[in-house]
Amino acid sequence: MPVEWQPVRQSRTHELVLRSIEQRVFAGELRAGDRLPPERELAPVLGVSRSALREALRVLETIGVLVAQPGRGPDAGARIVRNPDDALGRLLRLHFALGSYGLHDVLEARVALERSSFEAAARHASAQDLDEAETLIQRMGEPGVEAAEFNDLDARFHVHIARVSGNALTSTLTSAVRESVRPLILRALERAEDWPATAAALDAEHAELLALLRAGRGADAADLVERHIRSLHGTLVEDDPGTV
Repeated sequence: MPVEWQPVRQSRTHELVLRSIEQRVFAGELRAGDRLPPERELAPVLGVSRSALREALRVLETIGVLVAQPGRGPDAGARIVRNPDDALGRLLRLHFALGSYGLHDVLEARVALERSSFEAAARHASAQDLDEAETLIQRMGEPGVEAAEFNDLDARFHVHIARVSGNALTSTLTSAVRESVRPLILRALERAEDWPATAAALDAEHAELLALLRAGRGADAADLVERHIRSLHGTLVEDDPGTV
């Protein structure tokens, strides 16, 4: 029986380094907080050049699993970390900007995630967690708050609720999805004909959401946060010429 040959997949050197490090993470040999050996030691062990090793480490730093400290001393070098929120948000923003996902996709993802997080937060969030959310609401309601600051506080409020819902992955995904449309939401806020009235209406809904969470009414909070999201984010979808 003749041998069936398959094309050999070529890999660039830094991809082989990435695969080697990934395998050690998957095997539990590398954990968050562990330091990698210095470049001068690790490169010859892996049989690669230091430039290929640096390229692999830069990729790992970009995706939020490694932080590199230049220089000498005990804190210098590369360390394995857990920092998915910023990295995932940055990647999702880029893919959104490139058209990988449409506004409608992002809207429905937000609704699904935040319905889940608000319902869970009504069960799991502590009084202190909700007090911190109230502080954000109060800051949004201060006289003279501008759209940019409001947008930042609004994002922090929604991500905070996801974080105290008890599901770390929901928190990370909520942060990434909300961050992906932050510039568009800001532009929508800035286009409001009566910004103070718009801010007051949005903040009143935030206050109502918080009251529902304090009362443990998760299902009602989930329904309200869906209406809250669709009232603003939904207008972006309606204005998007690429939405069918």
